[in-house]
Amino acid sequence: MGQAPDYVLDRPSTDDRDQFFTIDSDPRVWTHLPSGRLTDGEDAVAILVRLASQWELDGIGPWMVRRVPGGEILGYCGCSLRGVTGPGASRSTPGAFWNLGYRFRPETQGQGLATAVSRDAIEAAAAVDPDLPVVAYLLEANTASAVVARKLGFELVHRAPDAGNPDPTAMRLVFADRDLTAAQLDATLA
Repeated sequence: MGQAPDYVLDRPSTDDRDQFFTIDSDPRVWTHLPSGRLTDGEDAVAILVRLASQWELDGIGPWMVRRVPGGEILGYCGCSLRGVTGPGASRSTPGAFWNLGYRFRPETQGQGLATAVSRDAIEAAAAVDPDLPVVAYLLEANTASAVVARKLGFELVHRAPDAGNPDPTAMRLVFADRDLTAAQLDATLA
């Protein structure tokens, strides 16, 4: 990975619980989707276990981002396999894609970390399976994330109501690094 000297990437661990919870429970991080905010530390543990298992199952997943090894978590970022459900599902499933996601502490936002680490994540996804598209889906009101997606060279491929969002006016934007199949697009909207 082409890590810049100003950040370190670690796989998630349940040892990250408190810092992860601090990030994911901060209302400033969830201004675009308040219902996504964590309110229970045990939920943070469950998410960290799931994130760690992605590395074992898929060979890739989100990283914890730090300035120095073992230091404070600034946020997390990475690609996760999506569009594969049910027994026997794999990267060859017609709807499979890499989902690029990130979340950072408010005081670290705007410093280019999301863009820089996202580039590492895209490179890692290509090393695991370059045939799968990388997708970033987000809420239209989250203009900062849309800026990052465009900086990464992603194109807006779809705009639709955000299914299941408590805000009936919320719109989902789907950005991708290439054209998506109908099955992949459907999976991004589920």
